[in-house]
Amino acid sequence: MNLLMIIRVALRALRRNRMRSTLTVLGIIIGVASVIAMIGIGQGARASVQSQIASLGSNLVMIFSGSTSRGGVAMGWGASSALKEDDAKAILAECPSVVNVSPVVRSPGQVVFGDQNWSTSVQGVWASYPEIRDWPLVAGAFFSDSDVRGSAKVCVIGKTVEDNLFGTSDPIGQTIRIKKLPFRVVGVLSSKGTDPRGQDQDDIIVAPLTVVQKQMAGTTSVNNIMASTSSPLLAGQAIDEMTALLRQRHRIGPNDNDDFIIRSQADIASTAEATSQIMTMLLGSIAGVSLLVGGIGIMNIMLVSVTERTREIGIRLAVGAAEKDILFQFLLEAALLSLVGGVIGVALGILTSQIVSSVAKWPTLVSPASIVLSLCFSGLVGIFFGFYPARKASRLDPIEALRYE
Repeated sequence: MNLLMIIRVALRALRRNRMRSTLTVLGIIIGVASVIAMIGIGQGARASVQSQIASLGSNLVMIFSGSTSRGGVAMGWGASSALKEDDAKAILAECPSVVNVSPVVRSPGQVVFGDQNWSTSVQGVWASYPEIRDWPLVAGAFFSDSDVRGSAKVCVIGKTVEDNLFGTSDPIGQTIRIKKLPFRVVGVLSSKGTDPRGQDQDDIIVAPLTVVQKQMAGTTSVNNIMASTSSPLLAGQAIDEMTALLRQRHRIGPNDNDDFIIRSQADIASTAEATSQIMTMLLGSIAGVSLLVGGIGIMNIMLVSVTERTREIGIRLAVGAAEKDILFQFLLEAALLSLVGGVIGVALGILTSQIVSSVAKWPTLVSPASIVLSLCFSGLVGIFFGFYPARKASRLDPIEALRYE
């Protein structure tokens, strides 16, 4: 038999039992659609997290206050107050890999403008802060180095603060009160959305470090230091330089632990990448189980088909059909069932991803690679689970098959 004849016989056999073929294909459709939708959700979450990490800044390296012990009990991150503004000045002067630095002091504050008020986070920073965070302004300008040195009461507000205090009014030049201190608004930051922890980055007010540190936080230390390098490839070198410098400045002995913690943007991204990959693999594996169940359904139906068509197989073998023709025909039937289900399942999976994205507001991303992988896998499932029934059909004894009732 030629290939065209085998294909025609296989299609005729599938059309003969349309309801059974449809129900068999349904298992593959559900399996492929589940795989596409779950991988789409996982990849969408991964892309969203990477976007949030990128929003933190360009080639960012962050230094946090480390842990300290009291009575033998470790107090955790931020318990130490070892970081000072002078550390940031030393890093900028003595670390060649670092191009920008800004210490950060945080202080929660109630902000009032007219009859409106809003509780937000106030951060004291240097004028280099927007370059480090890669955070442009949509209105006004950032305060200058002279404003920081002169403890000028000026500030730049985030989009969330602008919306809640000013609405549609122009905030530039207006005076707001933060903890009863008057500040003049000189700029508005562009919107960045949420960070990897889910916090609103736009709910912020930034002001000169000296004002926030002395008049609002009442401290001589800083919460953390932000630094940036000219290239992501220099992050590791910058960390080594800053570690050596800070250990020397803080007089930390060779066998003592650091009283600070340094994390680069690459460290944060790699951690998030590993977590996202695990989640995607988990979701895909769970959905893949339904695809295997669909494959088992194909095997079951093909075994039933072999039993029902025993006399047909015997006649074909008796008139000269080769074993490979019978084997190929039944394999082709299984593969067709699986591939048709795969194509419909891909369309249903893409539709499901779009529905999830619009209804649940979850980011989804269906990549061409996941579509091709799902189609190939569904075809392989059909061939794998169809091989045993096809082999059984091809090895039937013609005489016994002709006697079968």
